[in-house]
Amino acid sequence: MSLIKVCEVTKTYRGGDGVVEALTNVNLQIAEGEFLALMGPSGSGKSTLLSILGGLNPPTSGKLIIDDIDVYALAPERLADFRHEYVGFVFQQYQLIPYLTAIENVMLPLAITARPGREQRDMAQTVLAKVGLGTKSLRLPNQLSGGEQNRVAIARAIVNEPTIIFADEPTGSLDSKTAMELLELFQALNQDGLTIIMVTHNKENLAWVSRSVYIRDGVLVPIPEEA
Repeated sequence: MSLIKVCEVTKTYRGGDGVVEALTNVNLQIAEGEFLALMGPSGSGKSTLLSILGGLNPPTSGKLIIDDIDVYALAPERLADFRHEYVGFVFQQYQLIPYLTAIENVMLPLAITARPGREQRDMAQTVLAKVGLGTKSLRLPNQLSGGEQNRVAIARAIVNEPTIIFADEPTGSLDSKTAMELLELFQALNQDGLTIIMVTHNKENLAWVSRSVYIRDGVLVPIPEEA
């Protein structure tokens, strides 16, 4: 069963050189429970596609259907609710608040909910333990290694129990050992039922995913042998 359906999606931008077409008539279906890698060279459109899939960037034309919901037909306030309910993001640069502790960073997505503060803290502590940082919840980001900061970012992404995780080059700034640990964590989360879509340029990461697709010049194409 397809959880995500990308239907004839095109995205254009207007710039100094006129109109640039970042994506062209993209069609893609992603099943519930997949761990999908989205590959392609720099400037290929993969990050644009990821932002559209995450409900952050409306396509110029076409539709995004997630769980039978026409995402970009939603009113703005409902779209925000949809993202909070369905989506978690993990970025390469982590985007942690430097003056907040690990647990406070993880609690941020829960701030807009009606849950009591004690419940929010308990939920954040639970996911920190799940990613192996249960004893470091009171540390500031600069007191954590790069890999640990990445785990805090993952905990923040999953604390509201989303259906889908979108990860944009999550291993790009990590050494090989830390990258492997991160991918092992993603694989465990995927086995728990999370659908994960990961942008990556590293073909070694494909050993961890269930399927991969390749984008070049805004078009999905077969994966080239040299990729």
